[in-house]
Amino acid sequence: MVRKSITLRLALLFGAGSAAVLFGLGMVITSSVESHFAEMDADELLGRLELVRHLLSTVQSPDDLGALPQRLDDALIGRSGLAIAVIDSKARTLFAMGAGIPASVWQGPMASLPGQQPAVTMWQLDGHTYRGIAATVSLSVPGDPAARIAIGVDIAPHVQFLEVFRKTLWISIGLAVACTALLGWLAASRGLRPVHEMARVAQGISASRLQGRIDAMTQPVELTELVHAFNGMLGRLQDSFARLSDFSSDLAHELRTPISNLMTQTQVALSKPRSTEAYRETLYSNLEEFNRLARMIADMLLLAKADHGLMVPSHEAVNLAAEVQGLFEFYEAFAEESGISLQLSGTADAVGDPLMLRRALSNLISNAIRHTPKGGAVRVAVGRASEHEVEVEVRNPGAAIPAEYLDRIFDRFYRIEPSRQKNTEGAGLGLAITKSIVEAHGGTIVVSSSADGTSFTVVLPARRTGADQAV
Repeated sequence: MVRKSITLRLALLFGAGSAAVLFGLGMVITSSVESHFAEMDADELLGRLELVRHLLSTVQSPDDLGALPQRLDDALIGRSGLAIAVIDSKARTLFAMGAGIPASVWQGPMASLPGQQPAVTMWQLDGHTYRGIAATVSLSVPGDPAARIAIGVDIAPHVQFLEVFRKTLWISIGLAVACTALLGWLAASRGLRPVHEMARVAQGISASRLQGRIDAMTQPVELTELVHAFNGMLGRLQDSFARLSDFSSDLAHELRTPISNLMTQTQVALSKPRSTEAYRETLYSNLEEFNRLARMIADMLLLAKADHGLMVPSHEAVNLAAEVQGLFEFYEAFAEESGISLQLSGTADAVGDPLMLRRALSNLISNAIRHTPKGGAVRVAVGRASEHEVEVEVRNPGAAIPAEYLDRIFDRFYRIEPSRQKNTEGAGLGLAITKSIVEAHGGTIVVSSSADGTSFTVVLPARRTGADQAV
């Protein structure tokens, strides 16, 4: 099946639309011209009928009746294409002029009163077309009370004119349709130039060339929304490729360090014979690196599942205050060692997967402890955010996070420190995992930072109470 272009379709649509309109207009014009000629002929026939009727009304005697033909000739002289016949009640011809009148005219309806509109009939004779009328007239001649009149006019000139007019009109309409289709094609081609421009820009897009944009100010208003969407898509692609490039670089760095440590320790261990205890220490050190690699790979698999919508949490009632209190007990020794206090306020029940939410809260709390200065306090506030939502705010004191870093703080392997050297046990995936878990539960997480400290606020669906369910 041959696919038609939009330009061709619009051109055909223009042509079909103009053909329908012009065809209807042509029919109206043709009908109007024919009606105009018919009215002209009818007016002329009525005028001639009234003239003949007037002359017949002056007939008072047989002598007047004998003089009638001459008087009619004088009155009708100079009018070509006219056919008139007058017969008396005994079917005798009193007057005849022009072509003959067919019998069908005499057999048709006739006007019998002055001012009465007679029926117009048409006939053909000797290759000519006539339009005519017939009427009866009362006479004052004794023994001859009435006469019948038939008048016809040759409309051949009108017929010829209409034939030429129709031919010219339909040729003109055909040319107009063709011109309209051509203009439609040109207009569609010009109107679709912005689309071709978008195609040109799209053809130049590649992984290394994502800077191309379309100027929305130079495009038609109808395409402005599409242009903004197209430019937005390119912007998102460029941002995604940049993040993917950073992710690949960070991933390579994070994997290179433990692998390099493993290779170095193994080479050192194999460089000369060593004691069993030395080999044991090397294996323990390697085991720590393997555990770190395993955690990193597990975290990456979790994030990959989240990206593909495969992270499907259960829907259970989760006491957030109890979960936070349990995590406080787990991190208590670490916090006391760093001189940090842990504080909890409020309570609320959420709906979600307890294990996933515990991991998300654990990441936020451990992150807050690591960045809280000695003597500070990590505060966790749990409560209602709205009728159907609960929130958990994890706040810690410390230096403010620069605003330019806040937008990327949830990116994978992203660290605020300029140095890429590993200075914590984390791999830079904790906040990314937390965000994925929260979004998988249909919630949101935001971060704010100032001189007073940094705050992470998590909003989750609230557990419906018995009153809510009844409603």
